Amino acid sequence: MPPARMDITDEQTGTDGNRKQIYRQLELNIIYIKEGERPELPALAATIGFFDGVHRGHRFLIGRVVDEARRSGMASAVITFDRHPRQVLQADYQPELLTTLERKLQLLSETQVDNTLVLHFDRSLAALPARRFMDEVLRRQLNVRKLLIGYDNRFGHDRAEGFDDYVRYGQALGIEVVRADAFLPGGEKVSSSVIRDRIRRGDIASANRLLGYAYTIESTIVRGYGNGHRLGFPTANLDMAACRQLIPAAGVYAVAVRQKDSSEWRRGMMNIGTRPTFNGKAMSMEVNIFRFDGDIYDKPLAVSFIAKIRDERRFGSLEALAHQLEQDREAINHLFDAGQIRQQQMEARL
Repeated sequence: MPPARMDITDEQTGTDGNRKQIYRQLELNIIYIKEGERPELPALAATIGFFDGVHRGHRFLIGRVVDEARRSGMASAVITFDRHPRQVLQADYQPELLTTLERKLQLLSETQVDNTLVLHFDRSLAALPARRFMDEVLRRQLNVRKLLIGYDNRFGHDRAEGFDDYVRYGQALGIEVVRADAFLPGGEKVSSSVIRDRIRRGDIASANRLLGYAYTIESTIVRGYGNGHRLGFPTANLDMAACRQLIPAAGVYAVAVRQKDSSEWRRGMMNIGTRPTFNGKAMSMEVNIFRFDGDIYDKPLAVSFIAKIRDERRFGSLEALAHQLEQDREAINHLFDAGQIRQQQMEARL
């Protein structure tokens, strides 16, 4: 079957209160678990993890949980955390995440899992050995009766124990513990760390293949230097400091762009780098949105990375740079028009 053509045409292409508002808008079955709280939950078949990116491997595991729940007459659940464990355990750790919490929860909502349970990760939770965690949190607090473990996943204090230990504890606690098969499409490992490495190298096509959708970041638009406007390619500058996600390697990218309060995606090209032709020093993210002249300053923008077009480089003149930008735009439009960008790359929405 040939790849689906993109629908993007050339013309249209916190706090607890904030969380509640987001969840209400998305109509998600999400329960934010407070310490010591025991929500009324049915018997659950569940899996646990941070699920950064909710990539193909995660969705394979979640599919297994849903199947196990149906076979056992239980409800299915994903148990995740509100922050990366290393943010709590390492004071100087700066996370380079694939998804914000809100984005992750929406991606989880697009699976068939019945419930998403969000635990507050702190030092007291991190200190629990696996058996106490299974007893006090999984069994007593969340009513987990079947636990599906990812092929290479570990939990508990210092991740010191493994699958055989979980099985033994589960037998004593009344929790059936099952290990999922490894998910290795084409013999390739799918993990958040592998995907992060691809994005850091600018290998967006490979990262998107492992994610199962186009890698998307979100940030607020701030005022820039106006260089793009003088060249005939006005750009929206994204606030790098406010971006809470991993920023791809320097270069020029084909992207699809959407304002947070809009459903319309537009084509564009993104430059990440230091603007060497203008003797720039600091890193910046600038996106030229094709055939768009609206005022979007101080507004959140979602940018989905489709493909890397070329590396950033210094040009001998502004005319040479403008000529290259014309060629870049033509190449990006060709990608969209030729149907080389699959519809599934844009299916994960913000």
